[in-house]
Amino acid sequence: MRSAPYEFPEDSPIEQLEERRQRLERQISQDVKFEPDILLRAKQEFMKTDSATDLEYLKEQNQVPTDMYPERELIPEREYQRVAISGEEKCGVPFTDLLDAAKCVVKALFIREKYMALSLQSFCRTTARYLHELGDRPLDLNVYEEVPETAVTADATVHPPVSETHPYEGLDPASLPPDMGYSCKMMDGVVHVATELDLPYPDLQEYIVDMNVMMALIINGPVKSFCYRRLQYLSSKFQMHILLNEMKELAAQKKVPHRDFYNIRKVDTHIHASSCMNQKHLLRFIKRAMKKYPKEIVHVEKGREQTLMEVFESMNLTAFDLSVDTLDMHADRNTFHRFDKFNAKYNPIGESILREIFIKTDNHIEGKYFGHIIKEVMADLEESKYQNVELRLSIYGRSRDEWDKLAQWAVKHQVYSDNVRWLVQVPRLFDVYHTKKQLCNFQEMLENIFLPLFEVTINPRTHPELHLFLQHVVGFDSVDDESKPEQHIFNLDSPLPANWIEEDNPPYSYYLYYMYVNMTVLNHLRRLQCYSICIIWLRLALPCLLSAITACFSATIVTRCLSTCPEASWFPYLLMTLCSSTSQR
Repeated sequence: MRSAPYEFPEDSPIEQLEERRQRLERQISQDVKFEPDILLRAKQEFMKTDSATDLEYLKEQNQVPTDMYPERELIPEREYQRVAISGEEKCGVPFTDLLDAAKCVVKALFIREKYMALSLQSFCRTTARYLHELGDRPLDLNVYEEVPETAVTADATVHPPVSETHPYEGLDPASLPPDMGYSCKMMDGVVHVATELDLPYPDLQEYIVDMNVMMALIINGPVKSFCYRRLQYLSSKFQMHILLNEMKELAAQKKVPHRDFYNIRKVDTHIHASSCMNQKHLLRFIKRAMKKYPKEIVHVEKGREQTLMEVFESMNLTAFDLSVDTLDMHADRNTFHRFDKFNAKYNPIGESILREIFIKTDNHIEGKYFGHIIKEVMADLEESKYQNVELRLSIYGRSRDEWDKLAQWAVKHQVYSDNVRWLVQVPRLFDVYHTKKQLCNFQEMLENIFLPLFEVTINPRTHPELHLFLQHVVGFDSVDDESKPEQHIFNLDSPLPANWIEEDNPPYSYYLYYMYVNMTVLNHLRRLQCYSICIIWLRLALPCLLSAITACFSATIVTRCLSTCPEASWFPYLLMTLCSSTSQR
């Protein structure tokens, strides 16, 4: 496939010279296949690597036996222009500081691998392999499930198979898995299941020690200096790559048959169900509801039932008065760093009563309107074929029946699509509920969140709708205003959840520990019941420190003076580890 003439002029001498140079390099690579020294000298000539140290490094890299790493595949190098930076210093910081930063990141990676493996969440196998070589004790790589590779053929189907039956239809409690016969009880904020097998989880002391390590990593000077300079370097390197190879990448994209941006699969992993529709869609739905169901009772105000028409009459509004501007639900620049204004945007026309009627699952009409509008969004996603979303629903922990009400809403209104999965977010609002006398202590909130999940896992027939709903839930999240100050520091002297009766909200780390611990026990129990497809992940909206730090190391760090530092013998493995330390789902 030839590129458009306005992209690559054929009469360009620079382009012709580059093409001849690339053809000659490929020819040399084929002719001297068994002469690596000649090949290296050719590469040095054509890539302008005039450093003898670089030549020696390339030689060492080519001599690494491929059978040491059977999982590694050779990726064909594309014909892009590349910038080679030679020399010993690659990040602008002293080598001793670089070693300190590397040691800190290795320690953080070991901590992350431990907690991901313990909760049965996936971890990058490339990173795990290099950590396995660095560690004093071998890592158990069998905890990560092997995903078989799918063979790609010319006649492979473009679209995944569509579900033949609706998963929420024909619910028969007798067809559900039988009772496991276990009992569960929450003690000290952790659900304990009476089984013959031990369900592991990290104890409080171990968690606090690891948390202190991560807190010390935050204020580590060499790490901060290196990360800042590394980010600046990577940004500049990427801009240089765009200047050199942008047109070639566009041409390569056009060579892919039957594919462009609009027919490749895309997944939005952070979108609230109550805001998954656009303003115009919500406006049309509200107007249609006012015309079709004006006499339907939708709200109870001080013991008096109100129809949809009466609700709008109390606000002196008609369907004709409604517009996108009157809805005022657009999150503009004024909501940046203003969590209060951001939450207010979820109220149509600034009225919380309309939010309760149209975008809530638990209301007087049992979330009828909300279910209908989400099904319309799902229909649009299915029609587009290539768009997928993870919609977020909220569980507050105020009562034990929240999970059942949410599942009954989904099953009753058949809110399901092959293009949609659910992610449950738990707002950190214990202080608000405790002030309103809705909760006595923090353990009561944990019981309301997790005990129904353990009960339905042990005996699905006790909560049949919840059993079906959980098969499409992929994770938990903890959400709130991160700018709020925390009055308490989580340590071993912190009160246990049953004793947390203070008016202050527990710190973020306190929430995360008890959510993570109970989620870990739940995942092990669900795997024991062969619910491998229903493993629930802890997916935080706020990027954690480790993800930010590993992102700083995401490109290859090249150094040539390892022989001068005996304690840096593990450093090459760290470099390759950090190059592929991205999280996998």
